[in-house]
Amino acid sequence: MVVERAAGQTKRAGLWVTLEGGDGSGKTTQAALLRDWLEASGRTVVTTREPGGTDVGRLVRDIVLHHRGDIAPRAEALLYAADRAHHIETVVGPALDRGEVVVQDRYLDSSVAYQGAGRVLDPGEVRELSLWATGGVLPDVTVLLDLDPSRARARLDADDKPFDRLEAERDEFHERVRAAFLQLAAAEPARFLVLDATRPADELAAAVRARVAPLLSAAH
Repeated sequence: MVVERAAGQTKRAGLWVTLEGGDGSGKTTQAALLRDWLEASGRTVVTTREPGGTDVGRLVRDIVLHHRGDIAPRAEALLYAADRAHHIETVVGPALDRGEVVVQDRYLDSSVAYQGAGRVLDPGEVRELSLWATGGVLPDVTVLLDLDPSRARARLDADDKPFDRLEAERDEFHERVRAAFLQLAAAEPARFLVLDATRPADELAAAVRARVAPLLSAAH
């Protein structure tokens, strides 16, 4: 698996885009729109997510999002990191080696925000755990869809679906998550594209395309 840290090491063949943000921010919609545009441009695209991008990941997803009863915060962080290690090794890394574009719903920034800030663990330790699990790899671009938690909750309510373990957390939890995402983006402006998720979906998609397009020519 020839993938590297995002900052200045050996160029990889493919392009890796992740989407981040609170639940209800529109990541699934933007991932689908980006995939469609890339495929129309003749690119081979792998769309995936964490947790749940592999058979193992689907089992982990069921535990961390739908398990009845408490999961210790450190155990939760370790489960996400285990899923991430397997996902990078078996899905993301091989796709990038083949020169494909990976469009991924959530990566380690979600763990820093949800398990680090949300669960009030040490965000730095949570980040280092995921970096160790994945060999230190980071995406080329991370799109952060920023949305006030109250607006996000209204969107989730409108979907009329049962909340998972994280969606069901209190407002204070989601406020900490949002603040953590914005702090991560401020610390790595070269990697992050922060967008106001209240904007129309087509406007957001155009902004994502504008950020990704120059990088496609640099990818083999």
